[in-house]
Amino acid sequence: MQEEQLVRGPRVGTAGTGRRSRVRWIVIGLAALGTTIAYVDRGNLSVAMPFMQHDLHLDPAMKGIVLSSFFWTYAIAQLPSGWLIDRLGARIMYAAAAAWWGVFTGAVSLARGLGSILGLRLLLGIGEAPIMPSNTKVVSEWFPRHERAFASSIFNSGTEAGSALSLPICTLLIGLLGWRWSFAATGVLGLLWAVGWATFYRKPRQHRRASPEEVAYIEDGNALADESEHAKERALRWRDLLRYRSAWGLVLGYICRATVVYFFVTWFPSYLADARGMKLLEVGLFGVIPGLTSIAMGWSGGWLSDRLLRRGTRLAMARKIPLVVGMLGGSLIALAAVVPSAGLAVALLAISYGFLGFAGGSVWALPADIAPSARNVGALASLQNFGSQIGGILSPIVVGALVGASGGYVLPLLVIGGVTVVGAAIYGLMIKVEPLPTPN
Repeated sequence: MQEEQLVRGPRVGTAGTGRRSRVRWIVIGLAALGTTIAYVDRGNLSVAMPFMQHDLHLDPAMKGIVLSSFFWTYAIAQLPSGWLIDRLGARIMYAAAAAWWGVFTGAVSLARGLGSILGLRLLLGIGEAPIMPSNTKVVSEWFPRHERAFASSIFNSGTEAGSALSLPICTLLIGLLGWRWSFAATGVLGLLWAVGWATFYRKPRQHRRASPEEVAYIEDGNALADESEHAKERALRWRDLLRYRSAWGLVLGYICRATVVYFFVTWFPSYLADARGMKLLEVGLFGVIPGLTSIAMGWSGGWLSDRLLRRGTRLAMARKIPLVVGMLGGSLIALAAVVPSAGLAVALLAISYGFLGFAGGSVWALPADIAPSARNVGALASLQNFGSQIGGILSPIVVGALVGASGGYVLPLLVIGGVTVVGAAIYGLMIKVEPLPTPN
């Protein structure tokens, strides 16, 4: 039975006690844990590759293909995954996605060569595509509008936590058990989380632990859990979403943000080693600073947006202040290109990445803010995340070309800094933070 069918039935929650439960925070914590596990699974290959290349006879060209293959299907599967989430619900789709990525992460332990490892990474990309749209759908159902940005910053911090934790966790597993068992163990984590999610997650009105007071608080705050016939009539068709400037703003803005984010994911260690002369241990030590900064500033940005909204600031301003400030602050990456000190450069890079995190909560609150219906939240979130993958594909290629052409990192960092300014303009001027109008 689809989740939207359950909404029409009577609520089976606890009787009113006068006390408002806080189940929504358990829900978003569980979503953040799922995101963290997914990013550990995703990062496992990068950690294990030095050991795998010998056993599987992979040359550098093969390694590059394998490392990038995940993003091919991850990007393509964004669009259908959002449509499915809007129709099957976050409970079914998130649990199915976690089971899928758990199985195909674990199956890497059975890989015997390029063909098998490539196929498994392509399948993993499909399985992880619903993660961020599902998270956005969960926030839209469980959180009133004035708590959405902070809730979004919590699940978004799972991306940073998972990326940071993948190195020590996978290194430990490889050191103790070997690279094959590393994939098997992290795959099991995904399967266990899928069971926990399917068991615990329900919409607010169907959750036995959510008090009537909490449900009323959520619904009074314009949460999007309404699946009535009227809500379905308000929903826009997938292709009609692309008629609106705000929908394109989600895509283009995230392309700009992801261009900088993926510099840190792909080129940051090489920058520290090549441009700043750091040794491996120093790269490992200083390399975690931007991620930790981003988590802290991400929660701060989400809190600020919701705080402004509660104090009577218009929704558009409450979202756009963290968005524009965060993107403009991200342009500090350009200064890291010209300062003489390695320590100061790392500090500037960490602050730049932190400002991108500062915008993150509002970025992921936008799909629910502009969705005309609950049945468009997943589609808009997947469209936005598709933009992220475009930035992720283009960023390492452009940076590599600029490094090769200029012989250093000054030009690439200046260009990336300029891209963040363009992103600030897109978020500030192109997106109207209000539900998209429907033809009727």
